[in-house]
Formats: sequence, C-alpha cells, structure tokens
Amino acid sequence: MNSIFEFLFKYRPLLFQEADFTFLSPWPVTFAALAALVLVVPALLSYTLARGRTNRTDRWVLGTLRTALFALLFFAVMQPALVLTSIVPQRNFVAVLVDDSRSMTIDDRDGTSRAEKAVGLLDPEGGLVPALEEGFALRYFRFSSSASRMEGLGGLTFDGSRTRLGAALTAARDELQGVPLSAIVVVSDGGDNTEEVIGDALLQLRAAAVPVFTVGLGDEEMEGDVQASRADVPATALAGNSLVVNVLVESRGYGGREVPVVVEDMGRIIASEVVTLPRDGQPLVAPVAITLENPGARELTFRIPGLEGERVLENNVLHAVVQVRDRTEKILYFEGEPRWEVAFMRRAVKDDENLQVVLLQRTAPNKYYRANLDDPLELLTGFPTTREELFRYRALILGSVEAGFFTHDQLEMIAEFVSERGGTLLTLAGRRALSDGGYKGTPIEDVLPVVLPEPTGLTPTERRVYMKVSPTPAGANHPITRIDGDVENSAARWDSLPVVTTTNLITELKPGATELMQGSVVGGPGDTSDRVVLAFHRYGKGRAMVLGIQDSWLWQMEATVSLDDQSHENFWRRLLRSIVSETPDAVEAAPDLASVEAGEPVTLKATVLDAGFVEVNGAAVNALVTTPTGEVRELPMEWSVSEDGEYTADFTPEMDGLYEVSVDAARDTASLGTAETSIRVAPGTEEFRDPRQHRTLMQRVASETGGRYYTPETVDRLPGDLQVTGGGVTVTVEHDLWDMPVLFLLLAGLLGAEWGYRRKRGLV
Repeated sequence: MNSIFEFLFKYRPLLFQEADFTFLSPWPVTFAALAALVLVVPALLSYTLARGRTNRTDRWVLGTLRTALFALLFFAVMQPALVLTSIVPQRNFVAVLVDDSRSMTIDDRDGTSRAEKAVGLLDPEGGLVPALEEGFALRYFRFSSSASRMEGLGGLTFDGSRTRLGAALTAARDELQGVPLSAIVVVSDGGDNTEEVIGDALLQLRAAAVPVFTVGLGDEEMEGDVQASRADVPATALAGNSLVVNVLVESRGYGGREVPVVVEDMGRIIASEVVTLPRDGQPLVAPVAITLENPGARELTFRIPGLEGERVLENNVLHAVVQVRDRTEKILYFEGEPRWEVAFMRRAVKDDENLQVVLLQRTAPNKYYRANLDDPLELLTGFPTTREELFRYRALILGSVEAGFFTHDQLEMIAEFVSERGGTLLTLAGRRALSDGGYKGTPIEDVLPVVLPEPTGLTPTERRVYMKVSPTPAGANHPITRIDGDVENSAARWDSLPVVTTTNLITELKPGATELMQGSVVGGPGDTSDRVVLAFHRYGKGRAMVLGIQDSWLWQMEATVSLDDQSHENFWRRLLRSIVSETPDAVEAAPDLASVEAGEPVTLKATVLDAGFVEVNGAAVNALVTTPTGEVRELPMEWSVSEDGEYTADFTPEMDGLYEVSVDAARDTASLGTAETSIRVAPGTEEFRDPRQHRTLMQRVASETGGRYYTPETVDRLPGDLQVTGGGVTVTVEHDLWDMPVLFLLLAGLLGAEWGYRRKRGLV
C-alpha cells in the first residue's frame, strides 16, 4: 500500500504527515485565483449559453469537466510543495539500544531466537546500519536491569535478569546530553517486567524533542505455552500450619489438558494437585493445600511439568520463600459467662504446642476465672485497660459478653488492636453477643465484617434457631473449612455433622467481607433465611471475624457423632491457627526483593514499634546475615528519617543460595524485639513470564515520543523516516508536488472524459 501511495504522490505518507503544505509560485494566490476566474468564467459561459445539438445536461457536464481541468492546471501552475525540516547528514547522533535480557534468547516459531534477529538487523555488513551511518553517528547501548555503552555488538550477552526500558531510555538520553541527539532506536521484545512507571521517561523525551523508534522482535502470540504466573504464598507461617496456596496458571494451546501442579519444600515434594488447563486467554486459579512442618526459612517451588511442543519451560516454575515459625502464639479469650463452648474449644487445642489460649472468664460481677497464664499477675484485674497489656496478644476472642461491660476506652482499644496493632478479633455468637449484646453503635460495630441488625427484644430462647452448617463456594478451599483432607472429603464431613444453634440474627455481610461458612435454618421460630456462620474482612492492618454459632461442641458430643471423629478438633485448631497467622510482631523485617541474583544489591527494611505498637525512632537496630556457607555478617541498620520507625541497610549477596537474616532492635538497654527474614539468591526467571512480544508497549513508547514502530520486515524504512522526523541539527527542505504522477493521471483522465462524453453524444 505504501509503495502505491509513493508511486502516485511521489513521496512516502510520512512526508505528508510531517510537512507543511505551501505554494512556491511568486504570484500571490489571490491574484492568481482572480486571473484564473477571468479565464474560466468565459469558457463556462460559452458552454452554458451554447445552443444547437447540446441540451442543458450536456452543457453542465462539459462545463464541470472543463472547470475541474482548469482547477487542476491552476494547482500545478501555483507550484505546490511540501516544506519540512530534515537532518543535516553526519551532524547528529542516534542512540541504538539493544535489549540484552534473557527473554531475547527465546526462539520464535521460525526457529530463530530474538537475539539472532537483533544481531542480524544490526550487522554492519547488512543494509540497515550502513543506511543509518550515512546520515548519523551511531552510539550503541545494551540494556536489561541497567543500560551501558558498548562498542559495536560484541558486548551483548543476552543474560540480563530484568528489563527496565524506561530507565534505559533515560540513561541513554543523559549519556548523550551534550551532543545533538536526533533520535533513539530501541531493538527489543518489549518485555518490561519492572513496576516502574515508564510514562515519566517518555514525557521527558517528548519534552526534549527526542523521538523513540522501536523495532519489535518476537512472536506476538505463543501457540503452545503453560505458565505458572503467581503463587499467593504468605511471608510467614506457623509450623504445622495447613495452607491453601492459590497458584495462577495461564496457558495457550493446551485447553482441556490435565497437568499436575507439584509443590516442593527445599527439593522434597510435599503436595501435588491435578488441574485442567483452561481455554486460551482464561487464567486458572489452582488451590493447592500444603503443610509446612520444618521451622526456619523454607524455599518452596511450584512446578508444572513441560508439555510437548512448549518452547519456553522456564515460566513453568515459581519460587517463594516462607519463614516458618515454631513458637507459641498467645490468644486472649474473654468469655462473659460459663458455657460448654469454652471447655470444648480449649480441649480441642490443648495439645497444640503452637497455640496458647489464655482464658479470662467472668464468673460473677468483678470476679474472673483465669487459665493458661504465663504470669500469676496476668489479667489479675480483669480485661486489659492499656494498649501494652492487650497488644501482647496476637488475637482476641470475644464470647458472650455484653458491650456494656467495657468502658468506651476499652472498646476503642479493641478496635485499635485490629486496625493499628494488626491483630485479629474473633467474635463468637451468644446470648450477650453482637446486636443482642448491645454492640450496635459502638466502635466494635465498625470493626465487624457483618451488618448488625436492630435488637429484636426477644428472649434468647425465642431467638434460637437450628442450622445445618456448610462451607460457601468461597470457603470450600479455605484452610479453616478443610477439616478432612481435600475439598470433597471435607464437604462430605460437614454434611454428616449435626445441626447447631444460634440466637443471633446475622444475614448480611459488609462490602468486601468474605463468607466462609453459611447455615441453613432447619427449625425454630422467626426468620428462616440463611445465616452467616463464619465471615471475615480486613480492617486497617488486621482482620475481624465472626463465628455465628454458639454450640459447636455438638460436633463432638452429639450422639450421632462417632467417638473418633476429629471434625470439632480440626475445625478449632485450623480456626485459631488462622487468626494468628497474619498478625505482625513489634519488629518486622523484609528485603525489598524476596529473590535476587548474585551481585544484585538488596535493601533490607525493618519496622520497629514499642509495646504499644508506636513507631520508635533512634533505636539501635542490627541485622545478622547468614550466608549459604554459614558465614555470619553483622549489618548495622540506620533510621531512614523519612519514615517513622523504619530502618534500612544495603548489602550485595555474592553467591547463590538462601541468605537468612535476623534483626534485633533495642532502645537504651531494653530489647524491643527480633525479626527473621530471608533472601533467595538464584538466577531469575522473570524474563520468561509472558514470553510473547509486547507490541502494545513498543507502540506506546514510539507514539508518545513522536517516533514510529517497526517490525523486522518494515525496519528498512527507518533511515528515511529518521531524516524527516528526527531532532538535532536540521535544515528546511522543499519538495515539489507539481510533477506528482497523480496530477498527470487526473489531467489525462479529465481530457479523456470530456472527449469520451462528446463522442458518445455525437458532439465531435
């Protein structure tokens, strides 16, 4: 199409887009137009007034043809031209950026890698580079995670672990800031895999009038590919915790095929889940249940075996590091009255060495029963009255206790326990709980994941309903509800359990809340709609949960339940482990990148809070880094100044393996706490995620800077386009249009049309 346009209009479409149109005739356009009218009007009148063998239609047709002919001649006589700026040969520079990352080693469907295509395009003996060198001085750069100058193509290794296109463009512009830079040429597959905003770099280039011309390499679609895109693995876990990790799987060309998702813990297979691959373009979330027993830093690998015809196998694997903590987590359970639920819940978790349920049970006004304490003075005066006292626990369970028991400050403190401390509040149903306990209108109402209705005024007996409990679709794969292995066995076990009761009307969730279990009413007066049994949502830094039944102990003691049925125990262990699983410590540490390569710098960050979970500045914070060989290095951390309670330190790992980090914080001589984290050092696979060519990004880079996008088949137009669209040292050039072939074709066509019409009408 471009060749046809160029044949008819003499020049490429780009010149018409970039140039200004003008007439080069020395005569003023107005004067020439008047002169033309003087010549044309008599001719038209001669047609209009002519009589004889012509009728009115003949005169109008012939007059129109003759007018068009005169207009065409007038246009040519006025010497039409395109005026545009063009670069001065050998006075300007062009930066050539070549993608040096690992994704360039991917083979396309023709069997040639993108790296080979890039080297072939930029071969000095080829056609592109000599054409560019005729008009420009070329400067070569290679880029991946950073950009650097190179002499020719000998410096390319195609081993970069990340692609930072925006940073590379900025680095090239800064490097050549002192010379007339005409344009930047980028040869890449566009696989930018950083979270940097590229728009800032493009805006700076546009402001500097430096267009970017992009050459896209690689297939735009991968016909046969399976990819493990993401695994939602928590940073920390309690030893023995059962986790359900959602693995995002994407595929093309294998829809309907069954493949296993294999999970390895430090090379040992711990789980495998068979999934059916979705249709092209439809991601699949595969829930995989795992249990982490061994404490310390554990490297998990999620692997999908390669399938026949796959060109990229590196994206079938995901790695993650989990810090498994083997310690006792303290939970405060405050119950407002003696009831069976307390005893059976405590019995269900008493053998779990990682859970310590501290019981505070009101037995009479201002009298309490305390159990499972660390200190005889713990909770001696009742429910905590200070943040330091309450915030030592990682979760809080409120049983059947009315809101009127607490002071307003205590209610606010409970809300802050969730929102600021990051703890979990679990509210149990009961005759003095939720709306019936007067919590509507209190700070606790805002924290809860359910909508509290207005109190009914009925007695607990009048409110009681019987329910059959079952997991919701959203909760079927949650660790709490998987009480008997896999989803199918757990669903069958839930179906076999007896009905339970509630006196609280809970039917509506707040926006953003998740319902894990529901209850179908099977008996009792009043509303028979389904009830919310177990729901949660995030509130501030923490979570709030509601368990809307009052006698789960029936799952253990009802006559139809066998003596060896562990459903009740499994449920409570999983529930209590869940409520402490995400609660942060006063001192937390994490690297800015969980996985890096040897030689890549890492920034360690630590957040330091006091016992009331208030940020501490000016603390003494030190990190001990244990290398894979067992060598221990001390790394002092400095307060970042810009953020309260944040401390940072930089270091560069030198070898592959797992680096374990222990952070200790102290103020004066008092310890504020410790934290453990880890860093995986290994060759990265980010470059192989989504291995197709990202044409949209390449086109955006070009269009937003005033450049053009090319493929290997169209890149031969690049040198000519640079002549008229590049910046730097330029001159004004005029291109005549009066001799365009299309004008002569139109002239011949008009004359032929007039002669043909006369002949047909017998006027010749």
